[in-house]
Amino acid sequence: MRSKLTLLLILLSGFFMGIYYHYLLEKLSAWAAFPELTFREESAYWTIVTYLVKNFFTILFTLSIILIASIIVLENRNPSRTVAWLVILTIFPIIGFIFYIFVGRNVRKRRRYRDKTIDLNELRYIIDLPYDLNQPHDVKALKSKSDRIVNLLLHNASSPMTRFNKATILTNGEATFEAMFREMEGAKNHIHFISFIVRDDDIGQKLKQIFIAKAKEGVKVRVIVDGLGSRKLPSTYLDDLRVAGVEVAIFSPILFPYLRKVNYRNHRKIAIVDGKVGFVGGLNVGDEYLGKHKRLGFWRDTHMMVEGDSVYFLQLIFLLDWRFTANQNIYCETHSFPSHEIKEQLLIQIAAGGPDSDWEYILKIYFSMITQASKTVYITTPYLIPDDSILMALKTAALSGVDVRIVVPGIPDHLVVFWASHSYFTELIEAGVKIYTYQKGFIHAKIIIADGEIAALGTANLDIRSFHHNFEVSAVIYDSQVAKRLEKDFLQDLTDSHEVNLDEFLQRPIGEKVKESIARLMSPML
Repeated sequence: MRSKLTLLLILLSGFFMGIYYHYLLEKLSAWAAFPELTFREESAYWTIVTYLVKNFFTILFTLSIILIASIIVLENRNPSRTVAWLVILTIFPIIGFIFYIFVGRNVRKRRRYRDKTIDLNELRYIIDLPYDLNQPHDVKALKSKSDRIVNLLLHNASSPMTRFNKATILTNGEATFEAMFREMEGAKNHIHFISFIVRDDDIGQKLKQIFIAKAKEGVKVRVIVDGLGSRKLPSTYLDDLRVAGVEVAIFSPILFPYLRKVNYRNHRKIAIVDGKVGFVGGLNVGDEYLGKHKRLGFWRDTHMMVEGDSVYFLQLIFLLDWRFTANQNIYCETHSFPSHEIKEQLLIQIAAGGPDSDWEYILKIYFSMITQASKTVYITTPYLIPDDSILMALKTAALSGVDVRIVVPGIPDHLVVFWASHSYFTELIEAGVKIYTYQKGFIHAKIIIADGEIAALGTANLDIRSFHHNFEVSAVIYDSQVAKRLEKDFLQDLTDSHEVNLDEFLQRPIGEKVKESIARLMSPML
Protein backbone atom coordinates (compact mmCIF):
# COMPACT_ATOMS: atom_id res chain seq x y z
CA MET A 1 0.00 0.00 0.00
CA ARG A 2 2.79 2.39 0.93
CA SER A 3 4.70 1.64 -2.29
CA LYS A 4 1.60 2.34 -4.38
CA LEU A 5 0.99 5.60 -2.52
CA THR A 6 4.61 6.61 -2.99
CA LEU A 7 4.48 5.83 -6.73
CA LEU A 8 1.29 7.84 -7.08
CA LEU A 9 2.89 10.79 -5.29
CA ILE A 10 5.91 10.62 -7.59
CA LEU A 11 3.69 10.68 -10.68
CA LEU A 12 1.56 13.51 -9.30
CA SER A 13 4.70 15.45 -8.36
CA GLY A 14 6.02 15.14 -11.90
CA PHE A 15 2.69 16.08 -13.46
CA PHE A 16 2.03 19.18 -11.38
CA MET A 17 5.63 20.32 -11.50
CA GLY A 18 5.67 19.90 -15.26
CA ILE A 19 2.62 22.16 -15.57
CA TYR A 20 4.12 24.65 -13.14
CA TYR A 21 7.48 24.86 -14.87
CA HIS A 22 5.89 24.98 -18.33
CA TYR A 23 3.77 27.96 -17.28
CA LEU A 24 6.69 29.68 -15.56
CA LEU A 25 9.12 29.22 -18.43
CA GLU A 26 6.56 30.37 -20.99
CA LYS A 27 6.22 33.61 -19.03
CA LEU A 28 9.99 33.96 -18.83
CA SER A 29 10.34 33.31 -22.56
CA ALA A 30 7.74 35.94 -23.39
CA TRP A 31 9.39 38.44 -21.06
CA ALA A 32 12.80 37.82 -22.63
CA ALA A 33 11.30 37.96 -26.15
CA PHE A 34 12.88 34.68 -27.18
CA PRO A 35 12.45 34.19 -30.93
CA GLU A 36 10.22 31.39 -32.12
CA LEU A 37 12.14 28.42 -33.42
CA THR A 38 11.26 27.49 -36.99
CA PHE A 39 12.36 24.68 -39.23
CA ARG A 40 12.20 24.24 -42.97
CA GLU A 41 10.46 20.90 -42.88
CA GLU A 42 7.11 20.48 -41.15
CA SER A 43 7.38 16.71 -40.70
CA ALA A 44 6.39 14.97 -37.48
CA TYR A 45 10.07 14.53 -36.74
CA TRP A 46 10.74 18.26 -36.82
CA THR A 47 7.58 18.92 -34.80
CA ILE A 48 8.91 16.71 -32.02
CA VAL A 49 12.37 18.31 -32.19
CA THR A 50 10.81 21.78 -32.09
CA TYR A 51 8.76 20.89 -29.04
CA LEU A 52 11.76 19.39 -27.22
CA VAL A 53 13.97 22.41 -27.92
CA LYS A 54 11.31 24.95 -26.95
CA ASN A 55 10.47 23.07 -23.74
CA PHE A 56 13.97 21.92 -22.89
CA PHE A 57 14.08 23.46 -19.42
CA THR A 58 10.56 22.38 -18.58
CA ILE A 59 11.38 18.79 -19.44
CA LEU A 60 14.74 18.97 -17.68
CA PHE A 61 13.27 20.26 -14.41
CA THR A 62 10.37 17.83 -14.53
CA LEU A 63 12.69 14.86 -15.03
CA SER A 64 14.94 16.20 -12.26
CA ILE A 65 12.06 16.35 -9.82
CA ILE A 66 10.88 12.86 -10.75
CA LEU A 67 14.46 11.64 -10.32
CA ILE A 68 14.77 13.28 -6.89
CA ALA A 69 11.43 11.82 -5.82
CA SER A 70 12.65 8.40 -6.91
CA ILE A 71 15.92 8.86 -5.01
CA ILE A 72 14.00 9.81 -1.87
CA VAL A 73 12.11 6.54 -2.11
CA LEU A 74 15.16 4.43 -2.95
CA GLU A 75 17.06 5.85 0.06
CA ASN A 76 14.76 3.68 2.20
CA ARG A 77 13.73 6.58 4.39
CA ASN A 78 11.16 6.44 7.13
CA PRO A 79 7.79 6.47 5.27
CA SER A 80 6.68 9.64 7.05
CA ARG A 81 9.85 11.43 5.90
CA THR A 82 9.37 10.15 2.35
CA VAL A 83 5.79 11.37 2.13
CA ALA A 84 6.70 14.70 3.78
CA TRP A 85 9.41 15.41 1.21
CA LEU A 86 7.17 14.42 -1.68
CA VAL A 87 4.40 16.71 -0.45
CA ILE A 88 6.86 19.60 -0.04
CA LEU A 89 8.19 19.02 -3.57
CA THR A 90 4.65 18.99 -4.92
CA ILE A 91 3.36 22.10 -3.13
CA PHE A 92 6.57 24.15 -3.37
CA PRO A 93 8.35 22.83 -6.47
CA ILE A 94 11.22 25.32 -6.75
CA ILE A 95 11.69 26.03 -3.03
CA GLY A 96 11.26 22.35 -2.19
CA PHE A 97 13.75 21.37 -4.88
CA ILE A 98 16.41 23.76 -3.54
CA PHE A 99 15.68 22.85 0.09
CA TYR A 100 16.05 19.14 -0.64
CA ILE A 101 19.33 19.62 -2.50
CA PHE A 102 20.78 21.48 0.49
CA VAL A 103 19.43 19.60 3.52
CA GLY A 104 17.50 16.56 2.39
CA ARG A 105 20.10 14.49 0.60
CA ASN A 106 21.07 11.34 2.41
CA VAL A 107 24.65 11.30 1.15
CA ARG A 108 26.46 8.11 2.11
CA LYS A 109 26.71 9.10 5.74
CA ARG A 110 28.18 5.79 6.89
CA ARG A 111 31.10 6.18 4.49
CA ARG A 112 31.60 9.82 5.40
CA TYR A 113 31.68 9.13 9.13
CA ARG A 114 33.40 5.74 9.10
CA ASP A 115 36.36 7.17 11.07
CA LYS A 116 34.04 7.81 14.02
CA THR A 117 33.22 4.15 14.64
CA ILE A 118 35.10 1.51 16.61
CA ASP A 119 34.83 -2.25 16.88
CA LEU A 120 34.07 -3.67 20.31
CA ASN A 121 37.08 -5.98 20.08
CA GLU A 122 39.40 -2.96 19.83
CA LEU A 123 38.35 -1.84 23.31
CA ARG A 124 40.36 -4.62 24.94
CA TYR A 125 43.54 -3.03 23.63
CA ILE A 126 42.54 0.49 24.60
CA ILE A 127 40.82 0.11 27.97
CA ASP A 128 42.05 -2.25 30.69
CA LEU A 129 39.26 -3.14 33.15
CA PRO A 130 39.27 -5.87 35.81
CA TYR A 131 36.20 -7.61 34.33
CA ASP A 132 35.02 -8.98 31.01
CA LEU A 133 33.37 -6.26 28.93
CA ASN A 134 31.37 -8.89 27.07
CA GLN A 135 29.78 -10.49 30.14
CA PRO A 136 27.35 -8.14 31.93
CA HIS A 137 25.15 -10.95 33.22
CA ASP A 138 27.28 -11.76 36.25
CA VAL A 139 26.50 -8.36 37.75
CA LYS A 140 24.32 -9.19 40.76
CA ALA A 141 22.86 -5.70 41.11
CA LEU A 142 21.49 -5.80 37.55
CA LYS A 143 17.76 -6.53 37.44
CA SER A 144 16.61 -9.08 34.91
CA LYS A 145 14.34 -6.70 33.02
CA SER A 146 17.35 -4.48 32.32
CA ASP A 147 19.12 -7.24 30.42
CA ARG A 148 17.60 -6.33 27.08
CA ILE A 149 18.79 -2.73 27.26
CA VAL A 150 22.23 -3.81 28.43
CA ASN A 151 22.60 -6.30 25.57
CA LEU A 152 21.20 -3.83 23.04
CA LEU A 153 23.97 -1.36 23.83
CA LEU A 154 26.64 -4.01 24.29
CA HIS A 155 26.16 -5.89 21.04
CA ASN A 156 24.87 -3.13 18.76
CA ALA A 157 26.42 0.09 20.07
CA SER A 158 29.77 -1.29 21.30
CA SER A 159 28.87 0.11 24.71
CA PRO A 160 29.76 -2.31 27.53
CA MET A 161 28.44 -2.06 31.05
CA THR A 162 30.81 -0.20 33.38
CA ARG A 163 30.66 -1.21 37.01
CA PHE A 164 32.78 0.97 39.27
CA ASN A 165 31.52 4.52 39.10
CA LYS A 166 30.47 7.54 41.09
CA ALA A 167 27.79 9.89 39.74
CA THR A 168 26.76 13.36 40.87
CA ILE A 169 23.60 14.93 39.46
CA LEU A 170 24.05 18.65 38.74
CA THR A 171 20.81 20.60 38.62
CA ASN A 172 20.89 23.72 36.45
CA GLY A 173 23.71 25.89 35.17
CA GLU A 174 25.18 27.32 38.34
CA ALA A 175 25.91 23.91 39.89
CA THR A 176 27.14 22.52 36.56
CA PHE A 177 29.58 25.28 35.68
CA GLU A 178 30.85 25.51 39.25
CA ALA A 179 31.72 21.79 39.33
CA MET A 180 33.07 21.71 35.77
CA PHE A 181 35.28 24.79 36.17
CA ARG A 182 36.56 23.55 39.53
CA GLU A 183 37.70 20.27 38.00
CA MET A 184 39.22 22.01 34.97
CA GLU A 185 41.16 24.43 37.11
CA GLY A 186 42.67 21.46 38.93
CA ALA A 187 43.65 19.63 35.74
CA LYS A 188 47.21 18.27 35.69
CA ASN A 189 47.42 16.44 32.39
CA HIS A 190 44.63 17.19 29.91
CA ILE A 191 41.20 18.69 29.32
CA HIS A 192 39.04 17.36 26.49
CA PHE A 193 35.90 19.32 25.70
CA ILE A 194 33.03 19.10 23.19
CA SER A 195 30.09 21.49 23.00
CA PHE A 196 27.43 22.15 20.39
CA ILE A 197 27.22 25.83 21.38
CA VAL A 198 29.92 28.06 22.85
CA ARG A 199 29.15 31.76 23.15
CA ASP A 200 31.45 34.72 23.56
CA ASP A 201 29.69 36.07 26.66
CA ASP A 202 30.52 36.14 30.36
CA ILE A 203 30.47 32.38 30.96
CA GLY A 204 32.11 31.74 27.58
CA GLN A 205 34.91 34.14 28.46
CA LYS A 206 35.42 32.44 31.81
CA LEU A 207 35.77 29.07 30.09
CA LYS A 208 38.18 30.59 27.58
CA GLN A 209 40.40 31.99 30.32
CA ILE A 210 40.51 28.61 32.07
CA PHE A 211 41.55 26.91 28.83
CA ILE A 212 44.25 29.51 28.17
CA ALA A 213 45.60 29.39 31.72
CA LYS A 214 45.80 25.60 31.76
CA ALA A 215 47.42 25.45 28.31
CA LYS A 216 50.10 27.86 29.48
CA GLU A 217 50.73 25.58 32.48
CA GLY A 218 51.47 22.75 30.06
CA VAL A 219 48.11 20.97 30.32
CA LYS A 220 47.00 19.53 26.98
CA VAL A 221 43.69 21.24 26.12
CA ARG A 222 41.65 20.03 23.16
CA VAL A 223 38.33 21.61 22.19
CA ILE A 224 35.70 20.62 19.61
CA VAL A 225 32.86 22.99 18.75
CA ASP A 226 30.12 22.38 16.22
CA GLY A 227 30.27 24.50 13.06
CA LEU A 228 26.54 25.23 13.08
CA GLY A 229 25.80 25.51 16.80
CA SER A 230 28.82 27.78 17.38
CA ARG A 231 28.63 29.65 14.07
CA LYS A 232 28.25 32.97 15.89
CA LEU A 233 31.40 32.44 17.91
CA PRO A 234 33.87 35.07 16.65
CA SER A 235 37.06 33.82 15.06
CA THR A 236 39.06 35.92 17.54
CA TYR A 237 37.78 33.70 20.36
CA LEU A 238 39.23 30.59 18.74
CA ASP A 239 42.36 32.43 17.59
CA ASP A 240 43.12 33.46 21.17
CA LEU A 241 42.82 29.82 22.24
CA ARG A 242 45.14 28.62 19.48
CA VAL A 243 47.76 31.29 20.24
CA ALA A 244 47.82 30.11 23.86
CA GLY A 245 48.41 26.52 22.77
CA VAL A 246 44.88 25.16 22.93
CA GLU A 247 44.10 22.71 20.11
CA VAL A 248 40.77 23.63 18.51
CA ALA A 249 38.75 21.69 15.93
CA ILE A 250 35.47 22.72 14.31
CA PHE A 251 33.08 19.89 13.53
CA SER A 252 31.73 20.24 9.96
CA PRO A 253 32.29 23.99 9.47
CA ILE A 254 29.45 25.82 7.73
CA LEU A 255 30.69 26.92 4.33
CA PHE A 256 28.92 28.49 1.37
CA PRO A 257 26.19 27.65 0.59
CA TYR A 258 25.01 28.12 4.16
CA LEU A 259 22.61 25.18 4.21
CA ARG A 260 25.06 22.65 2.82
CA LYS A 261 25.71 20.84 6.07
CA VAL A 262 22.71 21.55 8.28
CA ASN A 263 22.24 17.85 8.97
CA TYR A 264 24.61 15.60 10.91
CA ARG A 265 25.66 18.01 13.63
CA ASN A 266 27.70 17.17 16.73
CA HIS A 267 25.17 17.91 19.47
CA ARG A 268 27.24 16.31 22.23
CA LYS A 269 28.30 18.08 25.43
CA ILE A 270 31.22 16.26 26.99
CA ALA A 271 34.09 17.32 29.23
CA ILE A 272 36.88 15.03 30.46
CA VAL A 273 39.52 16.11 32.94
CA ASP A 274 42.70 14.04 33.24
CA GLY A 275 40.77 10.96 32.10
CA LYS A 276 39.34 10.58 35.60
CA VAL A 277 36.36 12.97 35.76
CA GLY A 278 33.73 13.38 33.08
CA PHE A 279 30.72 15.59 32.47
CA VAL A 280 27.72 14.93 30.23
CA GLY A 281 24.24 16.42 29.97
CA GLY A 282 22.12 19.11 28.42
CA LEU A 283 24.11 22.31 29.01
CA ASN A 284 26.05 24.14 26.33
CA VAL A 285 28.17 27.19 27.18
CA GLY A 286 26.34 30.50 27.27
CA ASP A 287 24.83 33.00 29.68
CA GLU A 288 21.31 31.79 28.87
CA TYR A 289 22.16 28.53 30.68
CA LEU A 290 22.49 30.62 33.82
CA GLY A 291 19.02 32.12 33.32
CA LYS A 292 20.23 35.37 31.75
CA HIS A 293 18.17 35.16 28.55
CA LYS A 294 15.84 38.18 28.50
CA ARG A 295 12.84 36.35 27.01
CA LEU A 296 13.29 32.77 28.26
CA GLY A 297 14.35 33.74 31.79
CA PHE A 298 15.09 30.93 34.27
CA TRP A 299 16.83 28.01 32.57
CA ARG A 300 16.08 24.52 33.88
CA ASP A 301 18.65 21.92 32.86
CA THR A 302 20.48 18.83 34.11
CA HIS A 303 24.07 17.67 33.81
CA MET A 304 25.98 14.82 35.45
CA MET A 305 29.52 14.45 36.73
CA VAL A 306 30.93 10.92 36.66
CA GLU A 307 34.09 9.32 37.99
CA GLY A 308 35.34 5.82 37.35
CA ASP A 309 35.05 3.36 34.49
CA SER A 310 32.35 5.27 32.60
CA VAL A 311 34.77 8.17 32.06
CA TYR A 312 36.81 5.90 29.80
CA PHE A 313 33.91 5.68 27.39
CA LEU A 314 33.27 9.41 27.38
CA GLN A 315 36.96 9.72 26.61
CA LEU A 316 36.64 7.17 23.82
CA ILE A 317 33.80 9.16 22.24
CA PHE A 318 35.93 12.30 22.37
CA LEU A 319 38.92 10.52 20.80
CA LEU A 320 36.75 9.23 17.96
CA ASP A 321 35.33 12.71 17.39
CA TRP A 322 38.84 14.18 17.52
CA ARG A 323 40.14 11.65 15.03
CA PHE A 324 37.35 12.55 12.63
CA THR A 325 37.41 16.32 13.16
CA ALA A 326 41.14 17.04 13.63
CA ASN A 327 42.41 14.03 11.65
CA GLN A 328 44.62 13.00 14.57
CA ASN A 329 44.71 9.56 16.15
CA ILE A 330 45.70 10.05 19.79
CA TYR A 331 44.75 6.67 21.25
CA CYS A 332 48.42 6.03 21.89
CA GLU A 333 48.48 8.63 24.67
CA THR A 334 48.53 6.41 27.74
CA HIS A 335 47.28 9.16 30.04
CA SER A 336 43.90 9.10 28.26
CA PHE A 337 42.81 6.05 30.29
CA PRO A 338 44.46 6.29 33.71
CA SER A 339 43.62 4.04 36.64
CA HIS A 340 41.22 5.35 39.29
CA GLU A 341 40.36 4.68 42.92
CA ILE A 342 36.57 4.27 42.64
CA LYS A 343 35.55 1.01 44.35
CA GLU A 344 31.80 1.43 44.76
CA GLN A 345 29.59 -0.33 42.25
CA LEU A 346 27.34 1.88 40.14
CA LEU A 347 26.25 0.46 36.79
CA ILE A 348 26.47 2.87 33.84
CA GLN A 349 26.50 2.45 30.07
CA ILE A 350 27.60 5.31 27.85
CA ALA A 351 25.81 5.25 24.50
CA ALA A 352 26.98 7.30 21.52
CA GLY A 353 24.35 7.78 18.84
CA GLY A 354 24.70 9.33 15.41
CA PRO A 355 24.51 8.96 11.64
CA ASP A 356 27.73 6.94 11.62
CA SER A 357 25.53 3.90 12.26
CA ASP A 358 22.35 2.56 10.71
CA TRP A 359 21.05 1.67 14.19
CA GLU A 360 19.54 4.55 16.14
CA TYR A 361 20.87 3.50 19.52
CA ILE A 362 19.42 6.30 21.61
CA LEU A 363 16.00 5.94 19.99
CA LYS A 364 16.13 2.24 20.85
CA ILE A 365 17.15 3.01 24.43
CA TYR A 366 14.13 5.27 24.86
CA PHE A 367 11.85 2.76 23.14
CA SER A 368 13.07 -0.10 25.36
CA MET A 369 12.76 1.92 28.55
CA ILE A 370 9.22 2.99 27.70
CA THR A 371 7.97 -0.42 26.58
CA GLN A 372 9.56 -2.35 29.46
CA ALA A 373 8.31 -0.04 32.22
CA SER A 374 5.59 -1.49 34.41
CA LYS A 375 4.84 1.41 36.74
CA THR A 376 6.12 4.84 35.70
CA VAL A 377 7.79 6.63 32.81
CA TYR A 378 8.86 10.20 33.50
CA ILE A 379 10.27 12.23 30.60
CA THR A 380 11.67 15.73 30.39
CA THR A 381 12.42 17.08 26.94
CA PRO A 382 12.55 20.55 25.36
CA TYR A 383 11.40 19.18 21.98
CA LEU A 384 8.65 16.56 21.72
CA ILE A 385 8.62 15.34 18.12
CA PRO A 386 8.51 11.54 18.43
CA ASP A 387 8.80 9.26 15.45
CA ASP A 388 6.15 6.60 14.87
CA SER A 389 7.83 4.00 17.10
CA ILE A 390 8.25 6.28 20.12
CA LEU A 391 4.74 7.66 19.67
CA MET A 392 3.31 4.14 19.66
CA ALA A 393 5.44 3.14 22.66
CA LEU A 394 4.21 6.11 24.70
CA LYS A 395 0.56 5.49 23.85
CA THR A 396 0.80 1.75 24.41
CA ALA A 397 2.47 2.20 27.80
CA ALA A 398 -0.18 4.68 28.94
CA LEU A 399 -3.04 2.51 27.67
CA SER A 400 -1.50 -0.41 29.57
CA GLY A 401 -1.78 1.45 32.85
CA VAL A 402 1.76 2.83 33.12
CA ASP A 403 1.90 6.34 34.59
CA VAL A 404 3.48 8.24 31.67
CA ARG A 405 4.24 11.91 32.28
CA ILE A 406 6.10 14.33 30.02
CA VAL A 407 7.32 17.83 30.87
CA VAL A 408 7.88 20.17 27.91
CA PRO A 409 8.51 23.93 27.69
CA GLY A 410 5.64 26.32 28.16
CA ILE A 411 7.42 29.00 26.15
CA PRO A 412 9.23 28.36 22.85
CA ASP A 413 12.82 28.89 21.86
CA HIS A 414 12.13 27.59 18.31
CA LEU A 415 8.61 28.33 17.13
CA VAL A 416 8.22 25.68 14.42
CA VAL A 417 9.46 22.94 16.77
CA PHE A 418 7.16 24.29 19.50
CA TRP A 419 4.13 24.11 17.20
CA ALA A 420 5.10 20.66 15.96
CA SER A 421 5.36 19.43 19.56
CA HIS A 422 1.86 20.69 20.33
CA SER A 423 0.45 18.76 17.38
CA TYR A 424 1.11 15.51 19.28
CA PHE A 425 -0.64 16.56 22.49
CA THR A 426 -4.17 15.45 21.60
CA GLU A 427 -3.46 11.84 20.68
CA LEU A 428 -1.04 11.39 23.57
CA ILE A 429 -3.45 12.77 26.15
CA GLU A 430 -6.33 10.73 24.71
CA ALA A 431 -4.18 7.61 25.25
CA GLY A 432 -3.62 8.56 28.90
CA VAL A 433 -0.25 10.34 28.73
CA LYS A 434 -0.07 13.34 31.04
CA ILE A 435 1.64 16.36 29.51
CA TYR A 436 2.87 19.34 31.50
CA THR A 437 4.11 22.67 30.18
CA TYR A 438 6.89 24.23 32.27
CA GLN A 439 5.98 27.73 33.47
CA LYS A 440 8.93 28.88 35.59
CA GLY A 441 11.14 29.58 32.57
CA PHE A 442 12.56 27.37 29.83
CA ILE A 443 13.20 23.66 30.42
CA HIS A 444 16.06 22.10 28.46
CA ALA A 445 16.84 18.91 30.42
CA LYS A 446 16.83 15.61 28.50
CA ILE A 447 15.91 12.81 30.90
CA ILE A 448 13.86 9.63 30.93
CA ILE A 449 13.25 7.62 34.13
CA ALA A 450 11.57 4.20 34.15
CA ASP A 451 10.05 2.63 37.27
CA GLY A 452 12.38 4.62 39.51
CA GLU A 453 15.15 2.13 38.63
CA ILE A 454 16.72 3.08 35.29
CA ALA A 455 17.48 6.57 34.03
CA ALA A 456 18.90 7.94 30.80
CA LEU A 457 20.50 11.37 30.89
CA GLY A 458 22.37 13.08 28.10
CA THR A 459 22.19 15.35 25.09
CA ALA A 460 19.40 13.74 23.03
CA ASN A 461 15.98 15.34 22.78
CA LEU A 462 12.84 13.30 22.19
CA ASP A 463 12.75 14.35 18.56
CA ILE A 464 13.53 13.04 15.11
CA ARG A 465 16.67 15.16 14.69
CA SER A 466 18.32 13.71 17.79
CA PHE A 467 17.29 10.17 16.85
CA HIS A 468 18.34 10.23 13.20
CA HIS A 469 20.56 13.22 12.34
CA ASN A 470 22.70 14.43 15.23
CA PHE A 471 25.66 12.92 17.01
CA GLU A 472 24.45 12.51 20.59
CA VAL A 473 25.56 10.85 23.81
CA SER A 474 23.50 9.45 26.64
CA ALA A 475 24.36 7.82 29.95
CA VAL A 476 22.10 4.97 31.04
CA ILE A 477 22.26 4.53 34.82
CA TYR A 478 20.99 1.30 36.42
CA ASP A 479 20.65 2.56 39.96
CA SER A 480 17.55 3.35 42.00
CA GLN A 481 19.28 6.04 44.09
CA VAL A 482 20.30 8.04 41.00
CA ALA A 483 16.86 7.48 39.48
CA LYS A 484 15.18 8.71 42.68
CA ARG A 485 17.45 11.77 42.70
CA LEU A 486 16.33 12.61 39.17
CA GLU A 487 12.71 11.88 40.09
CA LYS A 488 12.98 14.44 42.88
CA ASP A 489 13.86 17.12 40.34
CA PHE A 490 11.11 15.87 38.03
CA LEU A 491 8.45 16.13 40.73
CA GLN A 492 9.62 19.66 41.49
CA ASP A 493 9.31 20.47 37.79
CA LEU A 494 5.70 19.24 37.89
CA THR A 495 4.90 21.79 40.61
CA ASP A 496 6.36 24.49 38.33
CA SER A 497 4.30 23.30 35.37
CA HIS A 498 0.73 23.37 34.13
CA GLU A 499 -0.95 20.11 33.15
CA VAL A 500 -2.50 20.32 29.70
CA ASN A 501 -6.25 19.87 29.91
CA LEU A 502 -7.58 18.18 26.78
CA ASP A 503 -10.92 20.01 26.73
CA GLU A 504 -9.20 23.38 27.04
CA PHE A 505 -6.53 22.43 24.52
CA LEU A 506 -9.14 21.48 21.91
CA GLN A 507 -10.63 24.98 22.21
CA ARG A 508 -7.46 26.72 21.04
CA PRO A 509 -7.83 29.09 18.04
CA ILE A 510 -8.02 27.62 14.55
CA GLY A 511 -4.90 29.57 13.59
CA GLU A 512 -2.85 27.64 16.13
CA LYS A 513 -4.20 24.34 14.85
CA VAL A 514 -3.21 25.27 11.29
CA LYS A 515 0.32 26.24 12.37
CA GLU A 516 0.65 23.01 14.33
CA SER A 517 -0.55 20.93 11.37
CA ILE A 518 1.92 22.56 8.99
CA ALA A 519 4.74 22.22 11.52
CA ARG A 520 3.89 18.55 12.04
CA LEU A 521 3.99 17.97 8.28
CA MET A 522 7.50 19.42 8.32
CA SER A 523 8.54 17.59 11.51
CA PRO A 524 10.22 14.62 9.76
CA MET A 525 12.59 17.18 8.21
CA LEU A 526 13.19 19.30 11.33
